[in-house]
Amino acid sequence: MAKSKKFTIEGREIRIIESTGSLKDFICITDIAKQVDKRSEIVIQNWMRNAGTLDFLKEWELLYNPDFKHIEFDVFRKQAGRPVFVMSPKQWVEKTQAIGIFSKKGRYGGTYAHKDIAFEFCSAISARFKLVLIKEFQRLKEEEAKRLNTPWTVRREIAKANYVIHTEAVRKFLVSPEIKKQKADLIVYANEADLLNTITFGMTSKEYKMKNPKTKGNLRDSATTLDLLVLANLEVLNSRLIQWDCDQEQRFQLLKEAAMDFRKILEKNKAAQRLDKS
Repeated sequence: MAKSKKFTIEGREIRIIESTGSLKDFICITDIAKQVDKRSEIVIQNWMRNAGTLDFLKEWELLYNPDFKHIEFDVFRKQAGRPVFVMSPKQWVEKTQAIGIFSKKGRYGGTYAHKDIAFEFCSAISARFKLVLIKEFQRLKEEEAKRLNTPWTVRREIAKANYVIHTEAVRKFLVSPEIKKQKADLIVYANEADLLNTITFGMTSKEYKMKNPKTKGNLRDSATTLDLLVLANLEVLNSRLIQWDCDQEQRFQLLKEAAMDFRKILEKNKAAQRLDKS
């Protein structure tokens, strides 16, 4: 049976449902939306009618939901951005058989989203609030880990949050339809990932493995939270540059400059500092 919990961020309670299934931790984005407007469901609907949001939700579903309905998604995607287009969590679930978002009725109801999606929703609300939410969520999970004697880390959650945005742009604009799901396809994804690795960490995944043969996990597993925050922002920026048809050499220079700026800003940000220390 799913368990319901609450944690407090800046004086406001955020509810979380801990499912016993394979997909755990659904955060109430209705509670998050109230940070900007009491009409929280309107905030959520406005977010869901955005083309970028639909792309993110689709990629998440493709990773975790084999029953996701592509044709119904395509209908929604073609309408995204039009003044008459309206999207609600109920419509999304009923038409596409999505599992990443669901709504509960009643006095204590609301819209809940898997933590990956909830963190992405926070990006549309407030970057600062997103950092605070991740920090508090990490604290909650670390407390549980101590009780259960199982480790949990926020680092990979940060890395995963924007990963699908980046891979979607690569899939759409860099991978030829003729080579999809083939070895050449995987090479394209790996090259783009290593472009960002080189800028953020100064080395590729292969170079890291050669230097650290006994270390478990990959380069990103060993990164600091600050590094992963920089990387997450670079993933979003690179996805846009790919869509704008910038070649890799141009993107490398632009991303390198942006990484320096992001790092300077985040190093001074108190929320980022607290998150990194935790």
